Amino acid sequence: MDARPAKADGIFDTAEGIAAPAPPPAGIAAGIAGIAADAAPTGIMRGTAAYRRISLALFLAGFATFSLLYCVQPLLPEFARAFGISPAESALALSLTTGFLALAIVAAGAFSQALGRRGLMFGSMASAAILNIGAALSPDWHILLVARACEGLLLGGVPAVAMAYLAEEIDPRHLGKAMGLYVAGTAFGGMAGRVGMGVLTELTSWRGALGALGALDLAAGIGFLLLLPRSRNFVPVAGFQPGTHLRIWAGHLRHPGLLRLFAIGFILPSMFVTLFNYAGFRLSEAPYDLNQTQISLIFLVYGFGMVASSAAGGLADRFGRAPLLALGLALLIAGVALTLLQALSGIIAGILLVTIGFFTGHSVASGWVGRLAGSAKGHAASLYLLFYYLGSSLIGSAGGWFWAHGGWPSVAALTGLLALTGLGLLASMRRAGPMNGPMNG
Repeated sequence: MDARPAKADGIFDTAEGIAAPAPPPAGIAAGIAGIAADAAPTGIMRGTAAYRRISLALFLAGFATFSLLYCVQPLLPEFARAFGISPAESALALSLTTGFLALAIVAAGAFSQALGRRGLMFGSMASAAILNIGAALSPDWHILLVARACEGLLLGGVPAVAMAYLAEEIDPRHLGKAMGLYVAGTAFGGMAGRVGMGVLTELTSWRGALGALGALDLAAGIGFLLLLPRSRNFVPVAGFQPGTHLRIWAGHLRHPGLLRLFAIGFILPSMFVTLFNYAGFRLSEAPYDLNQTQISLIFLVYGFGMVASSAAGGLADRFGRAPLLALGLALLIAGVALTLLQALSGIIAGILLVTIGFFTGHSVASGWVGRLAGSAKGHAASLYLLFYYLGSSLIGSAGGWFWAHGGWPSVAALTGLLALTGLGLLASMRRAGPMNGPMNG
């Protein structure tokens, strides 16, 4: 098998290069871990130089995308104080970004069929990083929101396209591990963005923190461009054919297995983002009275998410996706229950379990989408991520109402009900049978 690194000449490649894996997302954002039947017959093998280059490049892509996306989450209490707004209003700094990201992902997945994968991802990362620097300079709240919404539109060019790239290029036997590494990059980005924001805000200001992160992620985008080889299995489609894309998306939505996975993809980030959005408000109040740095350090639990996502991809390849997804949802429920304790140690333990459960579920569900998607993996990935980020945006904002009217018990009830719904969807998949792909493999 030819594992030579492809030439990196050109940005918008029509034959980008490397046989890579099928992705998750979100993120997060065509299926990832289980594309055995449809993957290229000569995909990139684990252990080769090309595989390492792809893994590192996609790790940087996940880091840049998700650190930019979630960097404002620990700053929501700061925004509320600085601009004199409510917790629900401050959450718009994140919800608008994820909402526009959800819409942009669908378009990006379609346009990448004509433009190529590599250049579109780089352009998206670099432009969003520059906009983050602009958000740091925003003179008022509404201009900051506009900048954050535009970031979401631009970042849509990364998650679904990254998933499609992996699905087309990586050997199917090693796809789960490769997808898990990409999700680990998203976890590291989410952790670095959140923890870094808190520490830098204490040292400088929230404006200085946003600007510094934008500069760092611009550098990560350049590293991504230098590392990622051009695709060898990508087949460009001339022009933009909306009818073709609509037919493919409609076909995926009629697939009972994919539709359930899309719904689970909606549920997972809905729980995760809602809990983290309002945990900061809870912990900044009595009896905890934690400062910005102390609250941000709780996001170090993302390190466990990185390990969980990488391990879950490999375990799903070995033991099956349904048991791993059920485990992830069960951990989410247990974590939510622990956050109802008054002891700070119990709350942190609950956040830890929620993080492990979320990344386990996300890594498995995104890979399962690729397994069931057939040939149009990019379209399936974009739909999964559309549901994923709509859940993050809609429920993340709606959680503000629950927090304002019922405090933390209401937030916990909302997220616990969502997890139970996810388990019900998974059980219905198991009863329905294979659905064009093995339920347990």
